[in-house]
Amino acid sequence: MIIFPAIDIKGGQCVRLRQGLENEVTVFSPDPVAMAEHWERLGAQWLHLVDLDGAFSGEPVNRELIRSICDRVQIPVQLGGGIRDISTARAYLDAGVERLIIGTMALEDKSLFADMCVEFPGKTGVSLDARDGRLKSRGWVADTGMKVEDVVPVLENFGASFFVYTDISRDGMQSGVNTDAMEKMLRLTSKPVIAAGGVSVLEDIMQIYPLASMGLEGTITGRAIYSGSLDFKTALEWVQQQQ
Repeated sequence: MIIFPAIDIKGGQCVRLRQGLENEVTVFSPDPVAMAEHWERLGAQWLHLVDLDGAFSGEPVNRELIRSICDRVQIPVQLGGGIRDISTARAYLDAGVERLIIGTMALEDKSLFADMCVEFPGKTGVSLDARDGRLKSRGWVADTGMKVEDVVPVLENFGASFFVYTDISRDGMQSGVNTDAMEKMLRLTSKPVIAAGGVSVLEDIMQIYPLASMGLEGTITGRAIYSGSLDFKTALEWVQQQQ
């Protein structure tokens, strides 16, 4: 199981939002590139980047900063936020991003998403961000009117290569992972799934680790590793001991 350190970028800084609210922001570092190098030094296998400015505006905002991160680290990078057309997707892949996470566009323009999966096979995943089972889009501010089970089979058929599932109510709250929702999500797809939202302490990692046998590829953690409630290196060592 992979533990993905999150680097959420807003205004050129490394931040975390509480429950996805744009005005509930905590700045953890003014230098996202330095943070990327820090997590790599501690043993990260992947980095999870989010262009929050892009997610809210609908267009890439921090492309050059993301390129700088890709240039400075040796580990693969996955990116979400503001990727709503094929040209933007291609530019990020050319900049060194290993795989893309599509949110709004996958839900609102499925034919375009299908084209993207054809254009970039194996590189395109979907972010499913839900509150009480209802999917949100446009930086979590718009209600799609759809549920997770409505869209997963369709998106998988279009070529989604993985899914990131976020329980918005737990994101940035350090309240534990919603394992029931994760199990339900894992039963819906044969593709790898990454959990996001709620990881607070090592016990949360221990709690979801058994889901790896159901297809859980890993978990994303942000606020917990920045605040220190979860020691990133200790968590990595614990996972390695289980394998």
